[in-house]
Amino acid sequence: MTKKIILIAAGILSLIQFIRPEKNLTDDRTNDISTKYAVPASLNTILQPACNDCHSNKTTYPWYAEFQPLGWWLNYHVTEGKGHLNFSTFTSLPIAVQNHKLEEIKEMIEENEMPIPSYTWLGLHKEANLSAEEKELIIHWATSQMDTLKNRYPPDSLILKRRAPNEE
Repeated sequence: MTKKIILIAAGILSLIQFIRPEKNLTDDRTNDISTKYAVPASLNTILQPACNDCHSNKTTYPWYAEFQPLGWWLNYHVTEGKGHLNFSTFTSLPIAVQNHKLEEIKEMIEENEMPIPSYTWLGLHKEANLSAEEKELIIHWATSQMDTLKNRYPPDSLILKRRAPNEE
């Protein structure tokens, strides 16, 4: 009986290797955050390896992404990450949303909610483990970008409008 279960499990694991998610490799930078906001090289060297895999249209996949269901799990994280913040489409958002996203970047780093712990388990994505100095650099950058927006746009244009409950 145990031998049958092992064979069935091995068969299922073998079959699911052919069901692969589409990879996040478009790298369309038309509306990239760097087209409107100054992203210093010192910050970019942090964002590229630590954030862009899940928050841009170009993911550098680790070796284990080729094995299902790990590939599905990574795809889920990339899809979720891009759903919350996509640096590649950042400037296509309304200015109030851009301001809100910058505020969220700051808050997520300050509250140690990013990077998510499951992304750095067992040292799998050690580049995402940010030092205190790197966190401070990101926080300072996001704050300065929000200040720039405050100086450039009328205050009411930076406020995210709440929708009425019946507007969906």
